[in-house]
Amino acid sequence: MLPDFRVRQRDYLLEISRALTQELDLEKLLARILRISIEMLAGQAGLIALKLPDGWRVATAHGIAPAFLSYLTPLLAEEKVRELDVLELNRMLKELTYTASMGLLNGTGLPLSAHGQVIGVIFIFRNYADLFTPNDRVLLQSFADQAAIAVFNAQLYGQVTYEKKRLDALLDSAADGILILDADLNIERCNGAFEKLFGETRDQIVGINHKDIIKWKKEPHGKTLEESMTESWPLTPNATLYVEGDLERPLPPSLPVGITYAPLLSEENKLRNVILSVRDITHFRTADEIKATFISIVSHELRTPVALIKGYASTLRRDDAKWDKATISDSLMVIEEEADRLSKMIDDLLDASRLQAGGLSLNQADVALPSLALRVSERFTSQAPKHRIVTDFPPNFPIILGDESRLEQVISNLVSNSLKYAPTGEIKISGTTKPGQVVICVSDEGSGIDARDIPHIFDRFYRSTTAVKHTKGAGLGLYLAREIIEAHGGRIWADTNPDGGLRRGARICFSLPT
Repeated sequence: MLPDFRVRQRDYLLEISRALTQELDLEKLLARILRISIEMLAGQAGLIALKLPDGWRVATAHGIAPAFLSYLTPLLAEEKVRELDVLELNRMLKELTYTASMGLLNGTGLPLSAHGQVIGVIFIFRNYADLFTPNDRVLLQSFADQAAIAVFNAQLYGQVTYEKKRLDALLDSAADGILILDADLNIERCNGAFEKLFGETRDQIVGINHKDIIKWKKEPHGKTLEESMTESWPLTPNATLYVEGDLERPLPPSLPVGITYAPLLSEENKLRNVILSVRDITHFRTADEIKATFISIVSHELRTPVALIKGYASTLRRDDAKWDKATISDSLMVIEEEADRLSKMIDDLLDASRLQAGGLSLNQADVALPSLALRVSERFTSQAPKHRIVTDFPPNFPIILGDESRLEQVISNLVSNSLKYAPTGEIKISGTTKPGQVVICVSDEGSGIDARDIPHIFDRFYRSTTAVKHTKGAGLGLYLAREIIEAHGGRIWADTNPDGGLRRGARICFSLPT
């Protein structure tokens, strides 16, 4: 039979062994180890200090007066204490204990070492000197070694748990859809962004094979994952794939996406996972379409005035003909008009470019809109003999704060549109006042705006089918008008029912704050 003390020591070691395999919560584990240590060394109180990258920190304590602990905690955090090794730390704690207790308490420290590195120290306060037999020291060191391994494992588990939480947070906060596939291409993980892109919940997606989720409406650009794997993809750890196309979803319409596939290989170079990053490329495709539209419109709109200018200039330069004064004057007038048209188009393109870059500034001052509208009507009257351009403003119309040249550009664009789409008749620039704002409208007696075009008429480069066939323009006038009005804090719209439906025609209105 072993003496009672030896039996208790054996039981302590067994309990630490159980803690090593059962407890992975670091806080609970440290409290358990400290309790066993105090009992094993017949102490009155104790603490465990862990050595972290930034120095020593009290991780748990038992039976220590709050005043002493509040003194000790900042002391361990001091710069000069951070570099202390276990022996120096033990000596410092013993001195503090002896001084604070006026010689009544002593201290015993057990270093915690795991895998060749010191991770902490158990310090036990007791009222007698630390006299240990060689057998006691072997037993204590065995106890400390097992405790250190248990702490190390708990720290490692805590780090793994933290990394998992961080990965989860990263996946859930990513703007792109992310899928993680296993080696058989079944979906293991799915983030919230992909749920929104695809239109199904994670429970409906996880566990499904890649080919049953990633389906293309038509042949995509680039080889699919399945096609690449038949060609022994991946051959290297960094062999990513990129596929772009229209992804079919449970509910239409399909979604333009770009998918990047990245392999995760084992040490034996075998495929373990495939990570998919799924990006909505609708805006990129829209930008490409706008660029193509821009090139098409600008090349078409530039060709006509350039051809006219060149034609008339070449004709006037012919040596085999003599032109009378009227013919020369008419030819020069056409050249001047087409040059003005080119200049206006270039100015509109530059303004559109500045707006896109956020660089269109306003020079604000007091603006009298009735006078501005009258000036615009007089200028266009001389150019449009088939139209009657009138203004209609109530007396004492409010003076507003705005950029006069930009607001004149808006009204000019609206009147110019009316001249294009209304062959004859009256064009009216009118103003009304509302609480806190003024409303300006430009109306004509033309065929009006097709209801299908109204949602798009303020879009950049948008031109209706009728406009493309019968009128010239780059589709920038109303876009610029909207951007200028919104920069003033107002809004612009197309009135679908001019004058209560009593007559045909189009009416574009905008409001500005007073």
